[in-house]
Amino acid sequence: MRVALNCDLGEGFGRWDLGADEELMNYITAANIACGMHAGDPPRIAATVRLAAAKGVGVGAHPSYPDLQGFGRRYMDMPPDEIRDFVTYQLGALQAFARAAGTRVEHVKAHGALYNRAADDEATARAIVEGVLQADPELVVVVLAGSRFEQVARDMGARVACEVFGDRAYDANGRLVSRRQAGSVIHDPEVVAERVWRMVSEGRVQAITGEWVPVKADTVCVHGDSPGAVALVARIRQVLTERGVQLVTIGRLF
Repeated sequence: MRVALNCDLGEGFGRWDLGADEELMNYITAANIACGMHAGDPPRIAATVRLAAAKGVGVGAHPSYPDLQGFGRRYMDMPPDEIRDFVTYQLGALQAFARAAGTRVEHVKAHGALYNRAADDEATARAIVEGVLQADPELVVVVLAGSRFEQVARDMGARVACEVFGDRAYDANGRLVSRRQAGSVIHDPEVVAERVWRMVSEGRVQAITGEWVPVKADTVCVHGDSPGAVALVARIRQVLTERGVQLVTIGRLF
């Protein structure tokens, strides 16, 4: 089995820091780097890309709605052509910094509300994929496993990696439980690691209401802003490698 272990990084802004990026880079294989619309600024983007390159971590773009104040977690009423162009714009910025660091962008994973809307809204999903394809059709689009987003991306001919979340609760439809709901974020490293192992090895996850939901785990995400994220990622990596899973960048999944 081959799996990528990814994390959202570079999500500070100006003098405000978020997450333990340097420590997390020691355990992950793919970094989703904020591109300035929900977090991130040019010096931080450049530094995060350089760090990923130095650690041998795959570089990915993490585009979002233009929503700095809401950290990209608020839904915005944007026409599809604007979403497409905002995705290309953010991706292009990261590509420039990647070239400067002697590396390249391998994948694209939408952030927050944009990602969540694309899971069920075809127009949003299509706009994101169009934004990626017009920048570089070789990039891998990271999608929520089993979502409408996955089907749209495949139908459009994009390279696709299905994502699961080790530290987030699922509902019976295979969607992430709202952060406003109690129990939506899981903090125990042992629970998270065993949950990830089951998703990877058995292709299923238990919903917050008890049902078993099928998933495809090409890549596993742990949120860098979650409390104890380093411990979570370290334990996931240990469990997967001890059980024979090969950890690779998203670009090397295929």
